[in-house]
Amino acid sequence: MNELQDLIDNNERWAAAIKEEDPEFFAKLARQQTPEFLWIGCSDARVPANEIVGMLPGDLFVHRNVANVVLHTDLNCLSVIQYAVDVLKVKHILVTGHYGCGGVRASMQDSQFGLIDGWLRTIRDLYYENRELLSKLPTEEEQVDRLCELNVIQQVANVGHTSIVQNAWHRGQKLSIHGCIYGIKDGRWKSLDVTISGFEQLPPQYRLRPLGE
Repeated sequence: MNELQDLIDNNERWAAAIKEEDPEFFAKLARQQTPEFLWIGCSDARVPANEIVGMLPGDLFVHRNVANVVLHTDLNCLSVIQYAVDVLKVKHILVTGHYGCGGVRASMQDSQFGLIDGWLRTIRDLYYENRELLSKLPTEEEQVDRLCELNVIQQVANVGHTSIVQNAWHRGQKLSIHGCIYGIKDGRWKSLDVTISGFEQLPPQYRLRPLGE
C-alpha cells in the first residue's frame, strides 16, 4: 500500500469540502496570490500558521524556520521577505513565536545539538544579555517562555532593520511588522504589542537612506 495513502485520502476530503463550500475557490486561487500578511514563524509541527488565525490558502504567505529567527545572512528568509514586500505588497509581517519553543530552550543549555547550535547562536546571545532578568523568574518554564517573547521582539527589530522593509517605507508603501506569540497549551495567539510601522521607531544607527542619496 502506498505509504502516503492516508495523506492522499485526507487531501481528497479536504479539497472536496472546500469545493462544496465555494465551487470557484481553487479556480480563483490559481489565478493569483494576493495575501496581505507574511507570517514568519517556527517550524514546530504544532504551530500551523493558517489554522491558528483561521485563514484559508492564499490569505497568508508563510516562512518558517527553527525558533522563528531572522538573520541578515539568511538568504532564504530575506528572499521570502523581499518577495512578500516587493512583489505581493503585503501590508503586515507577523513574526510569531510560541511558548515552550524547543529551539529557545536549547539556546539556554550548554549541551551540543549539532548544526542547529550555530543557527541558535543569536538567541543564546539574547539569553546571556537578559540572564539577570530571566533568573528572577521562579521556574524554568517561565524563563523559557519569557525568552520566547524576547526572541520575537528581537526578530521584529531585525525585520525592521532590513533594507527590504526600509526601501518599502521610502517608496511610501504601508507596511507594519508585528510581534505575536502562540500558546500551544491553550491554542491562543496574541499580540505582544510590539509593532514597527516606520523609520521613527528604529534606532538612528539602523536607519538607511534611500539608494543614491
